[in-house]
Amino acid sequence: MRAPPQQLVLDLATRPALGRSDFFLAEPNRLALAQIDRWPDWPEGKVALVGPQGSGKTHLVAVWAARAGARVVAAAELGSLELSAVPERAAVAVEDVDRLHLLGAEAGSAEEMLFHLHNRLALGGGTLLVTGVGRPAAWRLSLADLASRLRAAVVAELAPPDDALLAAVLVKLFEDRQLEVAPDVIGYLLPRIERSFAGAQAAVAGLDRLALARRRQVTVRLAAEMFGRAV
Repeated sequence: MRAPPQQLVLDLATRPALGRSDFFLAEPNRLALAQIDRWPDWPEGKVALVGPQGSGKTHLVAVWAARAGARVVAAAELGSLELSAVPERAAVAVEDVDRLHLLGAEAGSAEEMLFHLHNRLALGGGTLLVTGVGRPAAWRLSLADLASRLRAAVVAELAPPDDALLAAVLVKLFEDRQLEVAPDVIGYLLPRIERSFAGAQAAVAGLDRLALARRRQVTVRLAAEMFGRAV
């Protein structure tokens, strides 16, 4: 029998919905959201938002930035930041600070910039939100003064997902890719994927690619094919 025709699969960027109404409130993220919502009444004007990869940190940063009129900077872009252009009372979010050590020769200057940005905002009455995987005490920072200041930040922690949150994340990931799936697909995936946000992302991306290649809709049968099982 001839194999079904395969469609060329393009790795197209998705457009995640990052508004407040798109953020699914559940027990694992309730405390983190409450801490972010206390802005501008943050102790010492800073918060460290932490959680596993894909746990919603970027989404929550976007929600806060829209409310606070904040500037969002990737840690890898700190070297090109013009500190004098940042108002002293500004609200700034720096994402993926835990990955600064991966910048190699540029890590030192990036840490220096973050240190000076922290001090500028602290002295001027601004606010700083930093994000990363794990708590700041575990981040591999070479600059001791920066490390001590970030360890002093209040931590807003996104916990690993429960079933309700993981199901909602799956639905949102499919919607971000403009894929409509029946509830039975979500129910099939939940006990079979890795119990993490990264696992949900990998499953949805894999099903999207398979559906395009097979020119089929995302169904339980297609999901079973991806997992190598018969339905």
